[in-house]
Amino acid sequence: MKVDIVWFKRDFRLEDHAPINAVATSNNDFLGIFIVEPSRLREQDTDPIHVDWEIKCAVELQSRIRKLGGEMLILHDEVINAFEKLKTKYLISNVYSHEEIGTEWSYQRDIKFGKWCKTNNLNWKEFPTNAVVRRLYNRDNWYKLRTERLGQEIIPAPTKLKFDNELEMDSISSVREIGLIPRELRDEYKPGEFEAKKNLDTFLNQRGMNYRYEMSSPITGENSCSRLSHYISAGCITIKQITKIANKRVAYLKTLEKTDSRKKWIASINSFKSRLAWHCHFIQKLELQPTLGSKAMNYILDKRLKRELNSERFDRWSKGDTGWPFFDACMRQLIATGWINFRMRAMLMSVASYTLWLPWKETGNYLARQFIDYEPGIHWSQVSMQSGTTGINTIRAYSILKQSTDHDPDGVYIRKWVPELRNIPTHYIHEPWKMTGEMQSQLKCVIGDDYPLPIIDEKKSRLEGVNRSYKARGSAEVRKTSKRINKKHGSRKKPNKLKKKTKGRQTKLT
Repeated sequence: MKVDIVWFKRDFRLEDHAPINAVATSNNDFLGIFIVEPSRLREQDTDPIHVDWEIKCAVELQSRIRKLGGEMLILHDEVINAFEKLKTKYLISNVYSHEEIGTEWSYQRDIKFGKWCKTNNLNWKEFPTNAVVRRLYNRDNWYKLRTERLGQEIIPAPTKLKFDNELEMDSISSVREIGLIPRELRDEYKPGEFEAKKNLDTFLNQRGMNYRYEMSSPITGENSCSRLSHYISAGCITIKQITKIANKRVAYLKTLEKTDSRKKWIASINSFKSRLAWHCHFIQKLELQPTLGSKAMNYILDKRLKRELNSERFDRWSKGDTGWPFFDACMRQLIATGWINFRMRAMLMSVASYTLWLPWKETGNYLARQFIDYEPGIHWSQVSMQSGTTGINTIRAYSILKQSTDHDPDGVYIRKWVPELRNIPTHYIHEPWKMTGEMQSQLKCVIGDDYPLPIIDEKKSRLEGVNRSYKARGSAEVRKTSKRINKKHGSRKKPNKLKKKTKGRQTKLT
């Protein structure tokens, strides 16, 4: 019997899935495959928690596909090796997949697989992913194309699939079967399409009223943020699905009596929708330049910055052991849960780049491995921005003290994640090294012994990093490269009114 293969690549769902629909509307057998490639596991941005999450989502999808009458395999092999084996066992008619917008590794993998398909006379058809548009050279028409893409109808999930062949290959069901042991995370992440929709429902109807006002704090953001990112990165739900459901919710709210809560709900959902647009905006950068994880967007500027890896600084930064309480709390939450809100992610990278003057590639790869929701396009675009290596973005140098006093004025968050400081009075919780030696002894928290002294003078080093960054931007070659980058990557959505140009530096000390 002829078999059509759906190659799953971070798109673990049945609804709004063009490759599945292509097979479901044919007369061929349905065989889905998800492949964990050994070469990927050697990449510096890959962590066992990523593979664990993907396999759990794949297993959940496998169960649903089998209930519909189809079949799915989860394999541990290189892609071409896996297909060579499949070709000996099945009469493969077509291979369908979504376009994967990943790093240079997946980009080169797909090129090699495409050549293999041509050599073996195998039809491989790829379908677009969300609102990321392939084969664009710049952003001139992207926003229009994105809007058209999201306006399309949702593809319904199949009601029936078939697989009349014999299943002749074994399928793995756990990350431990391939010798990986992921770190234990505090939070339980339930896999699958149903859980993604359930999470979206609670956000739009229960948790999200204060999203706009509470998303910046790691305290309130844990509940008020959508917490959909790990489902989106694994493709359990699409941006189109989320946008349409959010639009329906706003339309319903507008029929209600005008109240403060209605106003907050509409404002928050609209803010959420704008961030959904950011999702594909940033991933489009990686589609246009797949090397963002290995080569700085403005490589001339990066070379002039001359950042070097200081092992002690990197070690303390990566462990949340810097001596800056709020920063350490954020890093420790991320390590323990695999998640932290967007603003704090930006701060973690900014501190590494400006305050500690660490190179972006090493710190970017480390953070990638911590995120349960690692999305290469968003991550490496943000690493480029927050490390100041684009040449086209405002320098954002985060003040740890400002973030700490703004978002954790009473030190509740610090005490939760940095228990060494649980007895410190609120007056000193943000800068415990300012306590007298006598007070430290009384509180049984001696700074330098029980909790480290600050690794360096944060304010002085941050401002020095900003100055060095502007100096590096000053060359004609850097400016020329920045113009080329802006033409390729810069947003084309223009404001209603032209802003007046301001002289001098454009620094955001947040």
